[in-house]
Amino acid sequence: MSEIILKVENLSKIYRLGEVGTGTISHDLNRWWAKIRGKEDPASIVGQVNYRDEIAKSDYVYALKDIDFDVKRGEVLGVIGKNGAGKSTLLKIISQITSPSSGFVKAKGRISSLLEIGTGMHPEMTARENIYLNGSIMGMRKHEIDSKFDEIIEFAGCIMYVDTPIKRFSSGMSVRLGFAVAAFLEPEILIVDEVLAVGDAEFQKKAIGKMKDVSYNHGRTVLFVSHNMSSVQHLCSSCMLLKDGQLDSIGKTGLIIDKYLKINKSSKSFKRKNNFEEIYVSDLKVISENKDSINSGDNIEIQLFYDSIKIDLNSNYEFIVGLWNENSADQFMLTNNYINKEIKLKNKTGCIVFSVKKIPLNNGIYSINTMIKKNNICMDFQEQVFSFNIENNNYYNSGVSYPNNYNGIYVDFSMNLL
Repeated sequence: MSEIILKVENLSKIYRLGEVGTGTISHDLNRWWAKIRGKEDPASIVGQVNYRDEIAKSDYVYALKDIDFDVKRGEVLGVIGKNGAGKSTLLKIISQITSPSSGFVKAKGRISSLLEIGTGMHPEMTARENIYLNGSIMGMRKHEIDSKFDEIIEFAGCIMYVDTPIKRFSSGMSVRLGFAVAAFLEPEILIVDEVLAVGDAEFQKKAIGKMKDVSYNHGRTVLFVSHNMSSVQHLCSSCMLLKDGQLDSIGKTGLIIDKYLKINKSSKSFKRKNNFEEIYVSDLKVISENKDSINSGDNIEIQLFYDSIKIDLNSNYEFIVGLWNENSADQFMLTNNYINKEIKLKNKTGCIVFSVKKIPLNNGIYSINTMIKKNNICMDFQEQVFSFNIENNNYYNSGVSYPNNYNGIYVDFSMNLL
């Protein structure tokens, strides 16, 4: 049986909504006195679960509530969930950046974390100085840091800037250096949040490769938070799903990702993400020839409804629809410019219909982005305002499914202006 290197028991974190502090000295003293005596925080009795879409019924909210799990040595644990689910709060508590309201974390060995750009880096100090500072904080001797120094600088790709203050680094360079320091100084537990998304594709590939090497070849433990399900699937041996500050499930990576995607399955309703513009998308519908479901190979219509405050009769308008899969990879884009069709609007309201023949998408959940341009100037952009599910992928009735990646595929479509 593998050794347990990280143990989290009954972990909770409570925050006060609104002002910092409780608002009265007596309440602060009551919480302090309860903590001194080892009693339950009085605020936890009235704190509500972190349902962000509901009106607050209490002055306190649980960012995390009663979290329990173990991590074994050499395990790569993915941590997934929606924004606000408690992922970053959990990692900050494990990294000892903030303290829990109740429960505890037990860890064996050194913990190195990269939770945001510039974590542990002093902006006025050079890259060289920051490497030695971070190593010292982790309890390493100078000769240990010396032995890793060249590898860190080479991996970060900042040899030219090694004696330049961090404040002059770009965000991407800062992340590269921060990750290199966190990974190469040989912590027993490496914690990485979504910051890798800041880096370029080459760096992300190197970083994931390094995390796999740290785990598989050196027996280090990795906690990895990401919204990129493809990276989580590729890297993590197990996965945990957080929902509204609570541990929903933990287990094999593929099963937990499938559960997460089903929880976020589309309600097939259009939801705007920002305020109205001069001209804007007011509604969107996806209609299949099967009516009840959308299957791979179906002929579908994407109906984009627009509304406007004013219409410029002499302007050229471009309507754009982009489709993305659940791993945030773009599948294809539809626009009247692709078929050299100019659109001049006469009415303040209307509908643009994209007719897609034999839609070539695999099983899964897909989201839609929309954009309206006037004379090549963006007037309205909506990201992930609609999603739908492809339920059957037996396109040729052969029992063989399409592959997962369709980036760059040609899609036969036409447009109508209603």
